[in-house]
Amino acid sequence: MKKFPIVILISGRGSNLKAIIDAKDPLIEIKAVISNKSQAGGLLYAKQNNIKTEVLNHKNFKTRLEFDQALQICIDKYQPELIVLAGFMRILSAEFVNHYQKRIINIHPSLLPTFKGLHTHKRVLEAKIKQHGASVHFLTEELDAGPVIIQAQVPVFSDDNEDTLAARVLNEEHRIYPQAIHWFAEGRLKLRGQQVFLDNQIIEVPNETF
Repeated sequence: MKKFPIVILISGRGSNLKAIIDAKDPLIEIKAVISNKSQAGGLLYAKQNNIKTEVLNHKNFKTRLEFDQALQICIDKYQPELIVLAGFMRILSAEFVNHYQKRIINIHPSLLPTFKGLHTHKRVLEAKIKQHGASVHFLTEELDAGPVIIQAQVPVFSDDNEDTLAARVLNEEHRIYPQAIHWFAEGRLKLRGQQVFLDNQIIEVPNETF
């Protein structure tokens, strides 16, 4: 059986990468893990699991577009059907995003469309919100604005700090990201316009019960 080929992009410790690897999904093959930082901890875990790794340092390029063009060439060598951003801390150009339209996904630590951008846990605590969570979404030109595939909610407790809340959200990230990728590999997940379909049914979020 031909496996579903994916490429994963990381910048740091790679905890979501580890969750995807540890899921041991029989339908997918991680063709490569690519990082813009040579010291990214996730690279070591990929190597330990006999997955090809590459480093493309963004500091070696004069512009964001030049880096994105080089990254695109690097990715396309592996002919992936899905590009998975797992803590990849780069804002990607419109040209790059459009090249991989409908086959590039990201995970974000909030219940989108609320709390886009950085420091979500801090902002949630400051806002005294009672529900927080994580979202897997298609990547679009606008930051953290692509159609949501799956979300998971967690409660915010009165004694939470950023670390305790982040850990609770991260635990859910590790659950829902492999799930979203599995749906892709099964061919069950489709993006039509700005709506996401699972088994030809529009996905309504939050949908952590799937």
